[in-house]
Amino acid sequence: MPRIRLLFFYCGACATNTHLGRKTELSNDTSNTLNDDSDSPVTAILWDFGGVFTSSPFEAFNTLEERLGAPKDFIRQTNAINPESNAWAKFESNSVSLDEFDVLFAQESEARGHRIPGKDVIAMLSGSLRPRMVEALKLCKQHYRVACITNNVKAGEGPGMARDKDKADAVAQVMKLFDLVVESSVEGVRKPNPEIYKIACDRLGVRFSQAIFLDDLGINLKPAKALGMQTIKVVSQDQAINDLSALTNITFP
Repeated sequence: MPRIRLLFFYCGACATNTHLGRKTELSNDTSNTLNDDSDSPVTAILWDFGGVFTSSPFEAFNTLEERLGAPKDFIRQTNAINPESNAWAKFESNSVSLDEFDVLFAQESEARGHRIPGKDVIAMLSGSLRPRMVEALKLCKQHYRVACITNNVKAGEGPGMARDKDKADAVAQVMKLFDLVVESSVEGVRKPNPEIYKIACDRLGVRFSQAIFLDDLGINLKPAKALGMQTIKVVSQDQAINDLSALTNITFP
C-alpha cells in the first residue's frame, strides 16, 4: 500500500471541495519559491483535463478542418501564432466574450487562408471521457488528495465545456472527485503562465518540488518543470497511467 501523499489532477487538492466556477481559497501561504528543496518527497500531482481525462480536442479539430477543406492541424497552428495575445489566449483568460472570440478567430484564420468562425471551433471542444483515466483518479483518491488545473472557456456546460446535458453531467461527476479545480476562465490567467501553477500550489500549501504535473501539451509542461515540478506528457491514456504508476508505485487496473 503506497504511503499517503497528495495528488493534483489538472490541469488542477485541498481540505474542502471547490464550487465550480468560483475561486477556491485553501491556504494563505504564498511563500512558494523556486528555491525548494529538490529532495522533498512528492506530495502533489497536478493534472490537465482536456486531452487527459477526455479525448484530445485536436482530433475533433481535424474533423472540422477536413469538413471545411482546411489543411490538417490548421486550427492548432493558428492558435500557435501569438499564443499570449491571440483570440484563443484572450478567450481562455476570459478577456473576450464568445461573440467577440467568434469574430477574432475568424479574422485570424482568414488571414491564413481559411475563414473559420470561432464558434465552430468551440463546438468541437468537448471530447469523450476516458474511462480508465477516471478509474485511475478514483484509485488515486483513496491514497492522495487530488486536484485539477484547466484552461477552459465560458462556453458549453461546466468546466469541461460539454455540448449536451448528458456529457456535462458525466464531466461534473468527475469534477466532484477533485478537491480543487483551478480554471483559467475564472482566474483570468492560463497555462503556460507560471502564475496559474503558483495559484494551485499556494492554495494547497505545497512546494513546487513536491508536485508532479501531467498535460498533453509540451508548452504547458515547460514552465512547470522550470518551477521545479516533475512532469509527464500525456501522449495516450495507457502511457500516462503507466508513467504515473512508476512515480507513485500504484498498480492501476
